[in-house]
Amino acid sequence: MKVILLKDVKNVGKKDQVVEVSDGYARNFLFRQNLAVIASSKSLDDLKENQNQEKARLDALKAEAVELKKKMEHVSLTFTLKTGKEGKTFGSISNKQISEALDQLGYKIDKRKITSEVIASLGMHKVNIELHKEVIVTINVAVKEE
Repeated sequence: MKVILLKDVKNVGKKDQVVEVSDGYARNFLFRQNLAVIASSKSLDDLKENQNQEKARLDALKAEAVELKKKMEHVSLTFTLKTGKEGKTFGSISNKQISEALDQLGYKIDKRKITSEVIASLGMHKVNIELHKEVIVTINVAVKEE
């Protein structure tokens, strides 16, 4: 029997996949657990429409991320750190601080999207921000002596 999976099922398939399973397995397990529906022409049409809507939504998110990247390419942040003798710094600049500084500039960026090491030295640093899986922007972070 051909069924459309509503959720991932171990050793059977992934969500929205059309698979062939035995009649008993479909009736006694997949249908009762609401893990699948029969692959009728109506349900296949619904599946195709849902996939098209999801693709359009993902394309819109990517386009939004590209627009944000264009705006953020020239962003430069400046932080200060206390320094001791011989230029040793006390403290560091974290992703949370970078996120808060971007928030003050009007960019809502989650600190988990910032992919950089903790900045603990003076000078210019490049910080990558993942706006989308395929869209990454690099901003400059300057760390100066207090």
